[in-house]
Amino acid sequence: MTNSWAWEFGRYDPKTERVVESLCTLGNGRFATRGSAPETEADAVHSPGTYVAGCYDRLVSTVAGAQVTNEDMVRLPDWTALRYRCLPEGGSPGDWLTPDDATLRHCRVSLDLRRGTLIRRMLFQDPHGRRLGVTHTRLVHMGDPYLAAQRTVFRAYGWTGRVEVESVLDGDIANTGVERYRDLDGRHLTGHHVGVEPEGVAWLGCTTTSSRIRIGLAVRVSSRPPSPVAVSCTATSAVQTLVLPISRGRPAVVLKTAALRTSLDRPATEPLQGAVDHASRAPRFPALLATHQAAWERLWSDGELEVPGETGRILRLHTFHLLQTLSPFTADLDVGVPARGLHGEAYRGHVFWDEVCVLPYVTLHFPEVARSCLMYRYRRLSPARDAARRTGFAGAMFPWQSGSSGAEETQTLHLNPRSARWLPDHSHLQRHVGSAIAWNVWRYGQTTGDTGFMQGPGAELLLSIAHYWASAAAYDPARGRYRIRGVLGPDEYHDAYPDSSTPGIDDNAYTNVTAAWVLARALELYAGLPSARRRELAAELALDNGDLDRWKEISDRLYVPFHRGIVSQFEGYGDLAELDWDAYRSRYHDIRRLDRILEAEGDTVNRYQASKQADTLMLGYLFRPAELYEIFARLGYPLDDDTWRATVSYHLARTSHGSTLSSLVHGWVLARLSGQDAWPLCQEALLGDVTDIQGGTTGEGIHLGAMGGTLDLVERVVVGLEACSDGLRVDPVPLSEVPRSTFTFCYRGHRGIRVRFLPGRFGISVPASRFGPVRLVLPGGRRTSVAPGQQRWFRLPTA
Repeated sequence: MTNSWAWEFGRYDPKTERVVESLCTLGNGRFATRGSAPETEADAVHSPGTYVAGCYDRLVSTVAGAQVTNEDMVRLPDWTALRYRCLPEGGSPGDWLTPDDATLRHCRVSLDLRRGTLIRRMLFQDPHGRRLGVTHTRLVHMGDPYLAAQRTVFRAYGWTGRVEVESVLDGDIANTGVERYRDLDGRHLTGHHVGVEPEGVAWLGCTTTSSRIRIGLAVRVSSRPPSPVAVSCTATSAVQTLVLPISRGRPAVVLKTAALRTSLDRPATEPLQGAVDHASRAPRFPALLATHQAAWERLWSDGELEVPGETGRILRLHTFHLLQTLSPFTADLDVGVPARGLHGEAYRGHVFWDEVCVLPYVTLHFPEVARSCLMYRYRRLSPARDAARRTGFAGAMFPWQSGSSGAEETQTLHLNPRSARWLPDHSHLQRHVGSAIAWNVWRYGQTTGDTGFMQGPGAELLLSIAHYWASAAAYDPARGRYRIRGVLGPDEYHDAYPDSSTPGIDDNAYTNVTAAWVLARALELYAGLPSARRRELAAELALDNGDLDRWKEISDRLYVPFHRGIVSQFEGYGDLAELDWDAYRSRYHDIRRLDRILEAEGDTVNRYQASKQADTLMLGYLFRPAELYEIFARLGYPLDDDTWRATVSYHLARTSHGSTLSSLVHGWVLARLSGQDAWPLCQEALLGDVTDIQGGTTGEGIHLGAMGGTLDLVERVVVGLEACSDGLRVDPVPLSEVPRSTFTFCYRGHRGIRVRFLPGRFGISVPASRFGPVRLVLPGGRRTSVAPGQQRWFRLPTA
C-alpha cells in the first residue's frame, strides 16, 4: 500500500477472516464492533461481535467434572446483520448472498485510519452473467459514544430488477469467539424483548444473566429509494424486510443507524427507551460521517506518532486500535486496560498488567484517560485489601486478572489444546501486577505533575501496594536478606519447582527488585506529603514509624538470586535442566507455546531453563540501565554493563517468545544496550498482530500491550523522552530503522508540546501558556529549558 493511512485486504480468505475482523474493529472507547461482514453469523469462520467497555457477566460451567466460574466481557446483540438476494425481472429469486457464496468474484476490505471508517466492497456474478456490487461503509461514532452506523449500496451490472434486503437486529448471541472456551457456558443474555416502532426503529432489550446489566439497542433503518418495510420478530430478533428497485446507474441504498445504551451509563436512563430515542433523533449518515471524521481529526492531532515508511504505517494502526479502546470517552468510565482491547473475547476481556506497556503512551498524550485507568485500580483497593488479608498479609494485593469488581478473575483451570486436557491454573500467583500499577502511578505523577491525584488516590495506591510487599517479605537469617516466596514471575511457565506439589517459586528477581523499588518510592512520596495527609494515611493503613523503618530496611535488603555471574530468574533457576532447543524447533517448528508441547508429551516446563517471555529482562523495560544499576547498588548487588549484557544474552537464548510482549521487551532491552540484534525483535513486535504471528490469536482480539509498547518504544527509547523529577530527560537510542519521528504530547500542564527527532538533532516547541518553562535534561547531564512560546533545537549523539 502507498497510502499510509489505509489498510486493505484485497481478497476474501476464510482462513484469515477472523484476523481481518479483529484488525478492522471499529470503536470509540465505550463500545466496539468487530469488522465482520454483515452478511455472516457466528460460525467456524466468522465471529461478529459488539462489546461495551466494562460490561461483564459471570457464569458457572462444569469442566472436567468440576464447577468453574468465569466472568466474561459480554458479546452483545448484533446491530450490523444484513441479508440480501437478487430478484431479477422474469427470473426466480437468488440465494441469500454472503462472502462464502460461490458467486463471489471480488472482495476488498479497506480500513481508513484517518477517518475511522471501514469499507467492504464485494462483487457477485451469477451463472447468467448478472453482477451485483455491494459496498458497506461502517463507523462507530467517535463524537457520540452511543452511536454507530452502516451504509450499504447495491449496484446492478447487466440486469434490472429488485434486491430484497433483510435488516436484522440479532439478539440470539453467545460468547463463542474463542475455540478453547467452547466447553464453557457462553449464554450471557436473557430476558429478551423485541419490537419495531412505526417510524422504522427496531429495538431489542435484554439483561446479562448474573450481573443484571440492562442493555438497550435500537436500529433505525431507511432506504433510497424509500421502500415499505415488512416487519417480523422472534423472541430474540427483529427483521425488517425491504424490496428495492435496482438497475444499471440506479443503485439502491440501505442505512442502519444504531444506538446502544446500558444501565452502566451515567447519567442513568432506562437503556431501551434511551436507545430508541437516540436512534430516532440521530443525524442522517452524511452528517454522522462528517462529525465522526472531525472527532478523529482532533484525536490524531493529540495522539499521532509520525514515523516514515512501513514502520510508521504499522505504528499508526497500533495507535488507531489503542485510541479505539482508550479514547477520551474512557475518562468518564470505570474501566481498565483490557489486554485484548474491545476487539474480541480472548482472556475474557480481562484487565491484566498490560497497562504497564500502554499507559506510558496514554499518559503522554491523553493524561485524563490515564488518570481514569488508574482510578479503575483505586476504586478496587478495597477488594485488593481483602485479598491480602485472606492470604495473611497487609496492604493491597491486586488480582492478576481483573474484571468488574476487582476480585481475582483468573481461571482455576485452563485447556491445553494440544493434549485436550484441562489443567490447574496457578497464574493468580503473579503478584507483580501490584508493582506494575505502582510504576504507572509514579510515571503518571512524574509526567503530569498532578499533585491532587498523587497526594490523594495515587498515594493510597502506592502505599497500599508497598504495605503488601513489606508484609509478604520474610526475613531469612541464614542469608541476612528478606525473601518473597510462593509467587510466579512474568515468565508464567514456571508455576512450581520440579516434582513439587506446592505451586509457586521463590525470589523471582523481577518481583523482588520491583518490590524494593515500590517500597523506596512509597517512602519518598510519603515524606513529601503534607503533614495532615501523612497522618490520615498512617491512620488508614495502620502505619507507624516502626513500619516505615522496616519498609526502608526491606527495600535495601531484598534478596536477588544470581547464578553463573548473571541475574537469575528465581532461586534455583540455574539448577534446572537445559532444554535441547534445536531438537524441539526441528520437531515442532513453532515452539512459542513450549509449555503446551511439553505437557502433551507428558513432561513439564518446570524442569527446564526455558521461559515463555521476558521475565528478569522486564527490569530493563521499566528502568534505564543506569537506573537499574542504582537499584541493585542500593540492594547491595553490583550490576554493570557487562553483567547486564551477560544476563540479557543468557535469558534471551532460553526464551520461546510465547507472548507478544516478549519480543517487544527483548528488542527494547537490546536497543538500550546498543545491541546489533535489537531490530528483528522490535519488528516482530510491530508485526505481531498484522501477520498474526502466533497463529490464530489475533482473530480472538488484538494485543493491546504490544501495540502500546511499540509506540512507547519510539517515544521512550528511540527518542529517549522520559519524565523524571528534575524535568524531561532526553536520552535517545538511535535506530537506523526509525531515523526520524514527530509527535505532540502533554507535560505538567503544557498541552501540544511538539517534538521532532532527526539524526543528530532534537527539536521541541512549547506552545504559549501560563505555565513555566519546560526543563530538559540532555545527554551527558546537560540541563536547559524551553519557555512557553519558544522553539529550540539541540544536537544529539548519532550513535
